[in-house]
Amino acid sequence: MNELTYSQENTTRWIEELALDELNMDESGVINFNEHLNPSHFLEESSIEFMNLLRDKFEFYVSRFNEYRGPNQSESQIKIFKISNTVNDFMLYRNSLRLIFNRRTNDLISIGFLSSNGELLPARLNIHNVQQTTHEIKAHIGPFNNISWRFHGEIVNLDALVKHYLSEFIRNSAR
Repeated sequence: MNELTYSQENTTRWIEELALDELNMDESGVINFNEHLNPSHFLEESSIEFMNLLRDKFEFYVSRFNEYRGPNQSESQIKIFKISNTVNDFMLYRNSLRLIFNRRTNDLISIGFLSSNGELLPARLNIHNVQQTTHEIKAHIGPFNNISWRFHGEIVNLDALVKHYLSEFIRNSAR
């Protein structure tokens, strides 16, 4: 699903949910006037959508990378796995290196490398004095429950994030 389609579907979902809530209210007699003021529901939706879009982008680029490597290079292919017992966590795997994307809470996504011996490896950044082994993308709730995803306070560009981590993963997992 491309970003435009994703965005169009996302822009009408809220009105569809309002209509369904009203139908449910008519049937059940239960009225919830304040749900739109509580950001926890929006955070959960946003984090799931963010992870799904992230995984879709990784799947696209991993597929392209594997195609360019050729079918005779199966041992060098990157594989993407969903992590069991989670909503939509996933990881990339190649040559015993894993790049793990974990939705730890509704407002926090962690990204980290894991080697075959269980050691957490930091991704390199061009930001000075950042020594974290896992990176954290945090939700920021703005006016009117507008949610943006940020890394060190800066709004995340999804394409730049995918390019950075996939480049790091490919270079670190090459034999």
